[in-house]
Amino acid sequence: MEILSVVLLVVFIFIAILLILLVLVQNEEGDSLGGIFAGGSSSAFGSRSGNVLTRTTSILGALFLTLSLGLALVHRTPGERGVEAAGRQQAANQDTDWQLDSADPAPVEE
Repeated sequence: MEILSVVLLVVFIFIAILLILLVLVQNEEGDSLGGIFAGGSSSAFGSRSGNVLTRTTSILGALFLTLSLGLALVHRTPGERGVEAAGRQQAANQDTDWQLDSADPAPVEE
């Protein structure tokens, strides 16, 4: 299970970096909602560059979300070993009140 976790994490980081770079490369004018109504754009990839970049961004975004879910499922805590159970165990192990554990000495009454 650890090998699967490491492989998923490496692929997740790789896709995250690719997604960031792809979003930074995209043109603001032609690939936005205004580009749908304005027409073609002039770029190095031709007139279909918006379609290619948009499709690639969508695919990488879907992979990013899927890998996020996969990593969450691999690293989940089974059964009673969750945060709530740990809080219950810690509360049961406490034998003193937290108010009395201060570093200040008790006030002196006159």
